[in-house]
Amino acid sequence: MKHTGLPTTPISFYESAKLALADTQLRRNMGKATQTIRAKRASVVGELPDWEALREAGRAIKQRTLRHLDDYLIQLEAAVQAAGGQVYWARDAHEANQIVTQIVQRHGAREVVKVKSLTTDEIGLNAALAAAGVSAVETDLAELIIQLAGESSSHILVPAIHKNRAEIRELFMRTLGVSELSDEPSALAAVARTHLRRKFLSAPVAISGANFAVAETGTVCVVESEGNGRMCLTLPPVLVSIMGIEKVIPSWHDLEVFLQLLPRSSTGERMNPYTSLWTGVTPGDGPQEFHLVLLDNGRSNVLADTIGRQTLNCIRCSACLNICPVYERTGGHAYNSVYPGPIGAILTPQLVGVDKAGSLPYASSLCGACYDVCPVKINIPEVLVHMRARVVRKKQASLLGQFDPEHVAMQGLQRMFEHPALYERAQQLARLGQWPLVRGDAIPFVPGPLGGWTAMRDLFPVADQTFREWWRTRR
Repeated sequence: MKHTGLPTTPISFYESAKLALADTQLRRNMGKATQTIRAKRASVVGELPDWEALREAGRAIKQRTLRHLDDYLIQLEAAVQAAGGQVYWARDAHEANQIVTQIVQRHGAREVVKVKSLTTDEIGLNAALAAAGVSAVETDLAELIIQLAGESSSHILVPAIHKNRAEIRELFMRTLGVSELSDEPSALAAVARTHLRRKFLSAPVAISGANFAVAETGTVCVVESEGNGRMCLTLPPVLVSIMGIEKVIPSWHDLEVFLQLLPRSSTGERMNPYTSLWTGVTPGDGPQEFHLVLLDNGRSNVLADTIGRQTLNCIRCSACLNICPVYERTGGHAYNSVYPGPIGAILTPQLVGVDKAGSLPYASSLCGACYDVCPVKINIPEVLVHMRARVVRKKQASLLGQFDPEHVAMQGLQRMFEHPALYERAQQLARLGQWPLVRGDAIPFVPGPLGGWTAMRDLFPVADQTFREWWRTRR
């Protein structure tokens, strides 16, 4: 299953989810992985008595930043340039890919190394570079695994979460020319390390994403667990970083809050093993050219939506994925987007439009667990309902939508609820019409399109006497 970037054609979560649910190995892998991460997160979060205060601080910083986003981005640009870096503004994926490709071609590079970046996945950078004759080598271990497998990420933080060790062993032996290999994590990591070390030492250009960028100093930050990212950020002489415009934070002190929230929420660790920070260039130390690409790609539209803009608070921790009962069973590929899970269900339709990703807001039970664990308090259920309303309004705007069975049924219900006499008459008809379906005190099966309601639950039958009828007997 191969998906890259954001969807450009209409997708159907329902159809993709059916395929995923039929894969028992996938469900076992997903269940084991998400349950393990959930338990680790709950343990380290429980250690902090001020966790709720930290969440509130993170939410407040993000909301303040979004209110003054233009000011902070201009401040960031000035600070990066003052430190010797170059800043580019990209309105969409095409512009961003053009900018990066031109930088790479100016240095005559035929191969570049990358540290894990969802933003570059969002714009389809690898494909754009390949079209220009440049090979992009993923250096994050999980990203390398799915690149070798020809697949896309199924998790924001653990892209290869859908694969177990035996599958990875077979993949490495097939693609890296290894004849003997065990499925022990240390052995698998050693093979990847040998493969990547040659790439780090030979690539002239490195490409990274960014977790945060500090406006007051122009400092860019990447957090990771393996150290491959740090080698990618320091060894090649040219570094290109691509970040969504919402990644900026006002000050260095604000970073303190997020470096406590992010590792606990993502991997269940007290702090990240590797936190790399760089500010412009330093003669004789690290990359001697630094380019920062600020990407919009639909984010301004999200910012303009008073309810949906909280989506931009996301720090990509993936806690909402790990807790979501829908994601745990379907995995990330069912979402057909680089952003899976609950956050993807609200972010993707806002970036590409509900005409292309209108099924994603329905990929949720609205249980609210994602809201409870979000470190920056994004009210995902509220945005999901908001997006569902946009999907319905979009459908109703078309002539075909006016004849949609659901729309017609809702129009009929509206008319019925507006007229008490009509409502009572409908109750009487339903009481008569339900008798073939009633079993005891429940309706376990309803035929036709309404059968979905009884696929996993029973319906209550219409009562023998309604409240209005009972009330009349008391007069």
